[in-house]
Amino acid sequence: MLFRSGLLYAGTETGLFVSFNDGKKWEPFQLNLPTMPITDLMIHQNDLIASTSGRSFWILDDIAAIQNFDANKKDLEIFKPKDTYLFFGGSSRNPLVGHNPQQGVALDYFVPEKADSVELTLEVMEGNKVIRTYSSKADKNAKSWTGGPPKNPLLPAKKGYNRFTWDFKRQAIPGIEGVFVLGNQSGTSVAPGTYTFKLTLDGKSSTTNVTVMPNPNIESTPAEYREQQAVLAQIVDAVTDIHVSVKSMRSAKSQLENHIQLLATNEDATELIAKAESLIERITIWEENLIQPKQKTFQDVINFHNQLNAHFIHLKGYVDSADPKVTKGAKERLNDLLADWKIYENERDAIINSEMSAFNAMYKQMNIPAIIMDK
Repeated sequence: MLFRSGLLYAGTETGLFVSFNDGKKWEPFQLNLPTMPITDLMIHQNDLIASTSGRSFWILDDIAAIQNFDANKKDLEIFKPKDTYLFFGGSSRNPLVGHNPQQGVALDYFVPEKADSVELTLEVMEGNKVIRTYSSKADKNAKSWTGGPPKNPLLPAKKGYNRFTWDFKRQAIPGIEGVFVLGNQSGTSVAPGTYTFKLTLDGKSSTTNVTVMPNPNIESTPAEYREQQAVLAQIVDAVTDIHVSVKSMRSAKSQLENHIQLLATNEDATELIAKAESLIERITIWEENLIQPKQKTFQDVINFHNQLNAHFIHLKGYVDSADPKVTKGAKERLNDLLADWKIYENERDAIINSEMSAFNAMYKQMNIPAIIMDK
């Protein structure tokens, strides 16, 4: 909503004020604005811009929350954000430097009560597909480590009006616990288009959408964005498949090691133990071509070279840029990496369908109990 009847802003010698009733009543509207003379005010692209005497320009990004303010509001609601340009950038942490707006779509929403015992969630959808989920509750099962995927930020859920910024990113790539990867495992950036936001609290939902517009400073076409998104999807699918496969194989290897330990004194299980040791060795060789567990920091890359997953992630960082044009070199590199992954994908399937199947058959034939008691 870009217009609200009765909403007025006033810049004075002693600061900024706002009125919701055509000036009958004025309230201070300083936020973090220092007390100083306001020399001019204007609204541009739904941002409130103030020039000051001696303290430069100040900008309040997207005043949708003010335009939708209702002192008597009681229902959960997410307000429609302004159309947003797809730009990538950051803000300086220097306290003496003005902060740029955060990268992404600024979302304003109203929460009727503080979400303490119930969870507030925000789903970002592309069409009917959920591409990112945020929550006001920390995931107790989520773990973080150096070189792993970034933490998902918590969704503010205080009573009243809240603001949160979606950073144009999809869900992060799942990592392998404790494994350092030199590269960004955050989700890939979206393309220009229309995206839907669904805010849910205690079974009640509010929905809105936003139009993400292409960066006007970059010469690009919709076809180039589509190709970029297709390439990024292939990279993410491959890395996800690699990481999920490694975690599954590690689980299998751990079970095999337990079987070896439990059956160590069983003379009849010699052949089965040998089969397990052979299977463990094959899994280990397979895994060592896909990930590099010896790396613990960025400096370790010098001594322990990257493996296939890191090469995919490096390519992701190269392709996931503001300019959507995918170079010929990037396409060729992707094809090379996919061909390599196909070899190890086939090896994974062979291990599962041949070696593991043979081990399971031998284990079953020996009629070994599910629970083995120590003697």
